[in-house]
Order: sequence, then structure tokens, then C-alpha cells
Amino acid sequence: MIFAAGLGTRFGDLVKDKPKPLIRVCGKPLIDHALDIAEEAGVARRVVNVHYKPDMIVEHIAKRAGIIVSDESDRLLETGGGLRKAMPLLGTKFVFTMNSDAVWRGENPIEKLRQAWDPGRMEALLLLVPLARAIGHMGKGDFLLDADGRLLRSAPGENGFVYSGTQIIRTDSLDEVGEDAFSLNRVWDLMHRRRGLFGIEYGGRWADVGTPKGLECAEQSM
Repeated sequence: MIFAAGLGTRFGDLVKDKPKPLIRVCGKPLIDHALDIAEEAGVARRVVNVHYKPDMIVEHIAKRAGIIVSDESDRLLETGGGLRKAMPLLGTKFVFTMNSDAVWRGENPIEKLRQAWDPGRMEALLLLVPLARAIGHMGKGDFLLDADGRLLRSAPGENGFVYSGTQIIRTDSLDEVGEDAFSLNRVWDLMHRRRGLFGIEYGGRWADVGTPKGLECAEQSM
């Protein structure tokens, strides 16, 4: 599942005439970075959700075979609600999800997750980048890792790790949230209480392209 439905409001005039996933960075549109990673990892079924200027994204991804669109043009559902809406299209208990606003260099992030995934004890496995190596990221860290690889929320002042926007997640927990539109953070909190939320560090280079400054940093550093 590739999340491409966000409004991209932090980009201002850059998204006036096109959606954020079609902004070019490091030689190609942002969404193509995510789609290339999925294809290289051999992911057979790829679903992309759309909301803002959906026709432009649909036209762009139509150039590739086998991509399914989850249409959220009538209502933005956030990450959790968007994933739940797409489940009939994905049709599997465990799925990879990727944000479409990052650039990667190094090991394929999906392969990294696939090799570390242990469904016997994990409900979700998030790919993380140390804050000090998070190119273009303007915020603090999101998580800390304990000795067993389980995730804890970072407290104010703690650097920790940044969530890279890519994970494997067990999807049955989505039904534990009553609202239609909700963040995956709600699901992660449930998993954390059951000690099923895990993370692993990405050793390659990663750039957060969620802001114009992130776009600039990616062009300079990736």
C-alpha cells in the first residue's frame, strides 16, 4: 500500500497545479521512488490511494502495469482509515505500507523488513532511521528501541529514531478503531500495549521529502 492521498499543504504553491506525489525530486516524481522500490522487491500487488487531484496520479501510474487505485477522492481517511478502505484490494493479512514522500539510497527497504519480519511475535515492524541521519527531517525522533527491538514512544528531548514511512503491519487490528478516518498511530498504540510493536534500523540513506526544505535537502544530499 502506497499512501498518496495527502494534501501536501506544507508545499504551498508547489502543489497548486499537481499533487505532492508528482513533485519531482532526484530525477523523478516522488511516487515513482516508492513504486520502484516495491517493484524491485517483487511485490506483486500494489495499491495506491488518491484524494487530491486524483486524476493526475491515476494517469501517471497507469503507465505501469498492475497498480490498483483506492479512491478516496470523496473523503480523506488518513493513513489508518485509508489502509482499512483498501483492504479488499490488498486481500492479505499482512501488508507493506509506504509513504510516498521519501527518497532512499542503499538496501531495498522492503527487503530489509521482509528479512526481519517475525509474524509469531510481531504485529507491526517499522523501519526506522536515527534522527542524526534523517536527511531533511525537521522534527524530533518518533521512537526508542528497547533491547528486544520493541518500540517505545520518544519523550521530549530524546533523539531516538524517525519512522521512515515504511512498515509491515498486521491488518486485523484496524477494526479495533471505530472511526472511519484515523491515523495508524492509533493502531500502533494498541499494538504497543500488547507488546507487538517492533522496529528495525535502516542502514542506508533516507530523506524526508515532506516539506520544501526536505525537498532541497534531498536534492543536495541524495
